[in-house]
Amino acid sequence: MKIATAIGRFLGVAGDRSAPPPRYVALADGVVVTQTEAWAWYVLNSSNTDLMSTSARDAEHDQASSALARILAGHKCHLRILWSPLNAEDYRAEAEGLFSAGRWEEWADLRVERLHALDLPSRHLLLGVRIQERAGQAQARSRNGMQEALGVSSTSVPQKELARLDALTRRLGRQLETTPWRAQPAPVELLAWMIAREQHRLSVLPTPNTAGVISGAKLVQLTRGRIVPYPDHVRVMDGQGDVAAWTSVLTMDGFPEEMESPGAGEWLRAVSEITYVPEFDEDGVDPDVQILPVNPEPSVRFEVMHRRDALKKIDEVRKLAKEQRQSAAKHSAGETAQEIEETEETMAALARDMKREDVTLMEDHPRLVVSSDVSLDDLRAKVDAVITYYGGLGIEVSVGSEEQKELWLESLPGDKVRVPDLSHTRTVGAFAGSWFWGGAHVGDDEGPVIGYLTGSTPGLVRNDLTGGSARGDATTTAFIGRSGRGKTTAMMLSLLDAAFRGSFVLALDFKGDMGGLTAAGQRYGLNAHLIETGAEYAGVADLFALLTGESAERAQTEVPAQLGIALPQHLRMRGAETPIQSAVNEVISAGSPATWKVIERLRESADELARETGEALYELSLTGLGAPFMGKPSGATLMSPEPGIWVVRIPGITLPQPEDSRDDWSVHQRLSVALVHSMLAYGISMAGRKDLRGLRKVIAVPEAHVLTATREGASFLSYIARVGRALQTALVLDTQDPESLAKLTGLIEQITTMFGFQLTSPEQQDALAALLDLPVGPHTRALIQAIGVDVTQEIRHGHAIMRDRRFAAATVQFDVPSRELLDALSTTPKVDNRHDDDSVDLNKEPQEVGV
Repeated sequence: MKIATAIGRFLGVAGDRSAPPPRYVALADGVVVTQTEAWAWYVLNSSNTDLMSTSARDAEHDQASSALARILAGHKCHLRILWSPLNAEDYRAEAEGLFSAGRWEEWADLRVERLHALDLPSRHLLLGVRIQERAGQAQARSRNGMQEALGVSSTSVPQKELARLDALTRRLGRQLETTPWRAQPAPVELLAWMIAREQHRLSVLPTPNTAGVISGAKLVQLTRGRIVPYPDHVRVMDGQGDVAAWTSVLTMDGFPEEMESPGAGEWLRAVSEITYVPEFDEDGVDPDVQILPVNPEPSVRFEVMHRRDALKKIDEVRKLAKEQRQSAAKHSAGETAQEIEETEETMAALARDMKREDVTLMEDHPRLVVSSDVSLDDLRAKVDAVITYYGGLGIEVSVGSEEQKELWLESLPGDKVRVPDLSHTRTVGAFAGSWFWGGAHVGDDEGPVIGYLTGSTPGLVRNDLTGGSARGDATTTAFIGRSGRGKTTAMMLSLLDAAFRGSFVLALDFKGDMGGLTAAGQRYGLNAHLIETGAEYAGVADLFALLTGESAERAQTEVPAQLGIALPQHLRMRGAETPIQSAVNEVISAGSPATWKVIERLRESADELARETGEALYELSLTGLGAPFMGKPSGATLMSPEPGIWVVRIPGITLPQPEDSRDDWSVHQRLSVALVHSMLAYGISMAGRKDLRGLRKVIAVPEAHVLTATREGASFLSYIARVGRALQTALVLDTQDPESLAKLTGLIEQITTMFGFQLTSPEQQDALAALLDLPVGPHTRALIQAIGVDVTQEIRHGHAIMRDRRFAAATVQFDVPSRELLDALSTTPKVDNRHDDDSVDLNKEPQEVGV
């Protein structure tokens, strides 16, 4: 027997290499049971590391290293990084629960078609941990063979055993969910998909029974595939006997002694960055596609050593190096190889670190599974790209020649290490430095799709403007950046999504370029209206009427502040604010206060300055800009309280630039700023109406830097944000001045999501970096400078840095789902080749520029 074993080992067909494939007997949530073992499987969350600060990266790396050393020590583990094509039809099913207004089916179909065109892969991080060895492998094989020969084989698992395995899985899961991976037990459907995809049996995915278990004949369907091994690949055959895919398993044979992170040390996160140029033929890949992602799938089996065993192994290596050094010293040359001395010193230092810190060793078996469903030549082109990429990082990767079958079986869930001689021993910190859970991940977990990630890992980005109030969270969203980079278009896309959710959406169109929002809403059956203010709407935005109830006392200070903004500068310099405040107090004491009554009282005053002030304000109240907030009411109503889109445009408005001094504002600009105050209060007043309670509500305020530039405006905006939070109303701000915004602590506390577009001045860039929770410095400034241009240095509209409610930040691209919608939302006066303000480039396809 020993001779046969030795011969088999010499021929490479004995021991682990000759073990049979895993035989699955049951699947449940988080549990995979084979005849010989039971594994707990967890879904790991991605961490947003692309824009993470150095201190945050170090802290998360230390947490991951500690988790490996403490929680997984002594366990056999299996890490899988898998890719699946985006199933656009899933979004169509989600839309039934998301949208309810207008022809939302058409709106959802528009996004589904766009998702089909984008064809973005989805990354799945899965960690398997062996929690129980059910029986010896040899005994299981013998018993299985005997039962099958007698025709009485059984693969059922007792319910009591499944309950115990479930308890073990959840117990370990409670420890893993506190790690940076935030692990959760994998759903049974995901486990079935993970097994079936290896043999391309996805068309027969079974459904679990009422107990949530897949077993018996349903489970057998997952493993009825046929694999044909070749020296450098395996061929997966479909049910008709044709080749469904070509797969090659690569081994990672050598790593540098030292690897930096960020950098080459992130060898597991980097798999999403590998691309290749496909082989073209008449019936092959679309020749318009020049570069495609390879998406290799790492399969890493590893075992973390207990610290005692790790120290013992380190001591053995140190002693061996010491003996070699002493032996060399006795040699006639008397010289010791430098590598031997370095090894002895390194082992001694590592032993000291392990005794002082939470560090231990692990043994891992990294493999890279590369597949193609196009052709064998396409597979080999992908393999060459992977080998070349890792070669540039100093990592030696090769095809597992003549062992493709063993290596392929080794990657299956529930299997074991079959090629033990291709392993590496490293510290848990070195393995955590691979950042297998790192990349780009930002946005809401559910809600409308607004675009896609442009960081190191692909994926969709979701954002729901109204999600904050539903969660009981902050309710303000900010779009920040210079003009002409797609802020307004991006905001209008989000407002459309909110309107399709049955929301009351009020957009204050101060720039006069949001008419496309109404046109797009009407195109898809929404209740959308474009309203222009003027003298006929006198008194509709009187702060005395809008600030009622608990806010009534605030009108006593807000009305004088607003009139002071509208007042000509020469009267302000003469102290006209004092008689204004006096008149306001008198009107309030008389009852039924109104701004026009304040002006009349000033005109009737015995004081010359008061009369002059009253006359100036009266003349201004007769204009189209002054009438809505300080004119005598005409009885006209601006809008009706019902769901839909209401775009309020203010003709003739002229807003000052952020850099303009307040003393230099013209009377026209003063009236415009004062009217902005009142229209914002009008929107909040509408949101607080009883007949709108229970509805989702959104108020969009463009050019918010006009408010933040003044003391009165900043105070009023902060107040509105707090009131909006109480009324469960989402506030959407569009501003070019993050520096002023950053000073409003009360407002910043109400911001749940933020989008940062390109800025060019260092002061504004630093302010935006602080708001986005990014490290302030030259690197972040360069990032913000480059966010609005593509590789050819042309404008890239809709490209931004998103900071979500979890304070994660990543680069995202807003995506317009169709050319028709792109034309409708254009913020240029005419749809042509001019690009003013927040325009979009209509000469490019939407899939190239997003917004």
